Amino acid sequence: MQLLSRRATWRIASVTLLLTVLVIACSAVQTYPHAEPVVATHQSFDYQRDIRPILETRCMACHGCYDAPCQLKLTSAEGIERGASKKQVYDGTRIDDAEPTRLGIDADSTEAWRQKGFFSVLHDANAGAAQQLDGSLLYRMIELGHRNPFPADSTLPEAIKIGTKHTFSCPSPGTFDDYAEENPHGGMPYATSGLSDQEFATLSRWISEGAVTAPQPWNPSAQEQASIERWETFFNQQGAREQLVSRYLFEHLFIAHLHFPDIAGSSFYELVRSATPPGQPAEPLATVRPNDDPGQPFYYRLRPLRETLVEKTHITYALDAQRMDRWQELFLQNDWAVATPPGYAYAERSNPFITFTAIPARARYQFMLDSAEYFVRSFIRGPVCRGQIATDVIRDQFWTVFEDPQQEAYVNDPLYRSLTTPLLGLPGQDSDLSALGAAWLEYSSKRNQYLMLRHDYYAERKPAGADMAEIWDGDGHNRDALLTIFRHHDSASVRRGLWGQVPETIWVMDYPLLERTYYELVVNFNVFGSLSHQAQTRLYFDLIRNGAEHNFLRFVPAQARKALYEQWYQGHALLKDRIAYADVSLDTPVAIRYTEEDTRSNPAVMAAFTRQLMARADAVDSGPDTLNRCPQNTCQRPELSDQQRHIDQLLRPLGQGTAASVPVIALLPEISFLRIHEGKQRWVYTLVHNRAHSNVAFMFGEDARLQPERDTLTVMRGTLGSYPNFSFDIPLQQLPDFVAALRATRDEAGLGAVAARWGVRRTSPSFWDIIADFRRYVEETDPSQAGLFDINRYQNL
Repeated sequence: MQLLSRRATWRIASVTLLLTVLVIACSAVQTYPHAEPVVATHQSFDYQRDIRPILETRCMACHGCYDAPCQLKLTSAEGIERGASKKQVYDGTRIDDAEPTRLGIDADSTEAWRQKGFFSVLHDANAGAAQQLDGSLLYRMIELGHRNPFPADSTLPEAIKIGTKHTFSCPSPGTFDDYAEENPHGGMPYATSGLSDQEFATLSRWISEGAVTAPQPWNPSAQEQASIERWETFFNQQGAREQLVSRYLFEHLFIAHLHFPDIAGSSFYELVRSATPPGQPAEPLATVRPNDDPGQPFYYRLRPLRETLVEKTHITYALDAQRMDRWQELFLQNDWAVATPPGYAYAERSNPFITFTAIPARARYQFMLDSAEYFVRSFIRGPVCRGQIATDVIRDQFWTVFEDPQQEAYVNDPLYRSLTTPLLGLPGQDSDLSALGAAWLEYSSKRNQYLMLRHDYYAERKPAGADMAEIWDGDGHNRDALLTIFRHHDSASVRRGLWGQVPETIWVMDYPLLERTYYELVVNFNVFGSLSHQAQTRLYFDLIRNGAEHNFLRFVPAQARKALYEQWYQGHALLKDRIAYADVSLDTPVAIRYTEEDTRSNPAVMAAFTRQLMARADAVDSGPDTLNRCPQNTCQRPELSDQQRHIDQLLRPLGQGTAASVPVIALLPEISFLRIHEGKQRWVYTLVHNRAHSNVAFMFGEDARLQPERDTLTVMRGTLGSYPNFSFDIPLQQLPDFVAALRATRDEAGLGAVAARWGVRRTSPSFWDIIADFRRYVEETDPSQAGLFDINRYQNL
């Protein structure tokens, strides 16, 4: 009995000790880093109903793209929960590729983002408790902004840095006090009129109660779900031909926001390669590029975009029954076969003409022409959010047309196609800096060989020269046949039709040019790429522009070509022409009738070609541009209201001169939105500043090549561009005074006076409401294209 008592006592003591250890251990659990935040039992606000609208109207205008400050993207619940990072997406000096940080692709949980260096802006990760507002970086940012407002309608102090050249310091909660002391006006919303008292109180309480988020709901109707299933079935067909076509379609649509136009209220979707089959949640494969080796079996899936749409990246593409029938006709009704399915090796990624050689070239070109505006938008507007290195290769305003598929050489002549395909590879796959020089020499040499071969082929095929029948007329119905491209410093826009004054240059794109441009700037471009990758991309895009200009010169008289070309390539560009470009043909004839008067000057030649072009494609033109090309101010648009005709008449003089005659043109920002209003009516216009250059042949030194006295202004109805640089709010009865004041402006002080009277400054109490109204205008006039405008480039006039 004594032994049993000792054993019992020992057991009791052991159990007591074990329980004590467990209690101590459990009491330490809540101090682990990255613990789930404690949230209030009662939530005062619903995220989607109450919080998202505030962020959407006050914060997402800066935090919506790759260049969002500190990579803090607020357009989705996932982005808010991911938080911020000190790593910069845009770094033109990095030697190696950076690790991609794409929302919804490169990590699938908040913890995974923490492992990639992102830190919370909602909670102090070590405390994880509600009510501790000082641990929330988001709260401290909005509190700093609310505590230090700017005087209404004032210009910002010079110490406040705005624009893409501004370097963000990205403070963490531990360094915020120092940040606030050094940057008393560094709170959110940054450098604008701030939150209202009610908005600040709502966000503060939401954060104090745990900052609970919720993804945007997605509840497709039965009709929409049926469309998803039908399209996923189409993309996942078996058979070598079908799979190759699906790969081709995926590589051309991965950047698109897909929608079903015949279904009211259709959501937008993205096409992804998923590890999971239809019927399960999509799990995108995290490849850097859409033509990288997937490394495993996959399915093509339509994944809903559960985020606020941003105009810059909102590049739409419609899927409907007519589209599916068209693809069946183009790709799957012809008699062709796949000998060996292509892989994902270097040669296949760098040359899509080899990869998809089995698909009839005519079908590929016609597919791109069917949606030419989409493809040009994709490489002009996306996938980057800041692209001066790419955009400085193009002029500020020019037109783009396409070779007719009935006559285009590559798609119609198998022998010519076999000779040229090996010359159409694209650089940039190798990111090693040491490969930059060798890669450039190899690819530029092949491109020039191709251009000479093309010139000889066309000269032999058409000894009388080019004629207007070679220009695609949209088959009499497709308005994508005529496009205008506007560059806005480090971004660009596309609009159907021929807009603005007759440009200095026109691009004529054939299938090899269109496909190469798309693959070089979209499919093969890596926004996280190295200096070598970005440089190779930029240098080859220079050759693409030069090739499109060579194509255009075939359509003007031989005796006019040298003068045109030397206008495009002034100064040192002529030296580069001798070294890097193929020779321009100066002797081949043209089968288009020109008069002697038409060849007296470069403007006369361009005007004569424009008349021929408009006659050729009259059925698909967007109508005469009566704002910017209207001799003697006699043009009228009878379909417009009396008030809008009056507005047009007042604005017209701004769009028909140069800075030499209207000096304010050279002073205006790249994009200025106008809101003209009377009572409950309002009309929206955009003033687009087109800067003239001596040439666009070099990657650096653009400022030295500007010719401001030759700048022009294009007046557009509606909005144009993703990044308004300024806006004006003008009562209709004051519009004559506004235009007169602009035309009288000679210097920055004069422009400042105009801005003081009619401008919507960043500090204006109505700033956010007016920016939102421009978006509402697009929702009313073209709802499928509506997205948030980005104000990162909004200037301090």
